[in-house]
Amino acid sequence: MIHVYSWPTPNGHKVHIMLEECGFKLGRDWQAHPIDIGAGDQFQPEFLKISPNNKVPALVDPNGPDGKPISLFESGAILLYLAAKTGKFLPKTDRQKFEVLQWLMFQMGGVGPMLGQAHHFRIYAPEKIEYAVNRYSNEAKRLYTVMNQQLTSHRYIAGNSYSIADIAIFPWLRSWQNQGIDWADYPQLKAWFDKIGQRPAVQRGVAVLAALRKPLTGDRERDILFGKTQYQKR
Repeated sequence: MIHVYSWPTPNGHKVHIMLEECGFKLGRDWQAHPIDIGAGDQFQPEFLKISPNNKVPALVDPNGPDGKPISLFESGAILLYLAAKTGKFLPKTDRQKFEVLQWLMFQMGGVGPMLGQAHHFRIYAPEKIEYAVNRYSNEAKRLYTVMNQQLTSHRYIAGNSYSIADIAIFPWLRSWQNQGIDWADYPQLKAWFDKIGQRPAVQRGVAVLAALRKPLTGDRERDILFGKTQYQKR
C-alpha cells in the first residue's frame, strides 16, 4: 500500500489524480493521510522526516525501485516517480519525454508559484497591496495566455497525448476565479480544462480529502501558514 501524506491543495490533488490515473485505487492500493496545514500538522516531527520542507504532499512507497521503502517529497518528483513505476503518462522517446518535462517544469517553476502568489495577495493577505495584486494577477493572465496558445495547436499541454504535464497543471486552474481570470479570454485552455475535468480519475482525485478542507479565515491559521510559525527553527 502506498501512503500519501497530503491535503486537498493543488499540489496534493496532482498526486491523488496521478495515482488514480495509474490504476491505483484509494483504500485498496493507496491511502491518504490528512496533513491539516491550517492546524500545523506539517510541522510535526514525523512529517518532517519525510518532507523536510514542511510542504504537502509526501509519499511513502514500501515497494521502492530496489524493493525497499522510499519516501519522496515535492509533487513534481512524485509524479515522475509514479510515471517511472507504472510506465504511464511520460513518453518513452527522448524527444517526447523532454517535451513533457519542459511543461512539467513550467508548472513547477511558474504556474504553481505565480498563481499561489496571486491567491495570497488577492485572497489571504491582511492588507490589499495594489502593486502585488496587479503584479501577480497580470502574471497569472500571462501564464494562461501561454497555455492557451500552446493548446491552439496541441490536444494536450505537452503534445497530443495526456501526460503528467496535464495532471500537474489542471489542479492549479481550478481556482481561476481567485486568480482574476475570465475564461472567455482563453477558449482553447477552457476547452482543455473542461475535458480534463471530465476524466473519472481526475474527479476521484480532486475528491480525496476534499470534505476536510475549510476556509482559512482565523488568525491562528494565517499565522501558521504565512506568519512566524512558518519560520521557526525546528
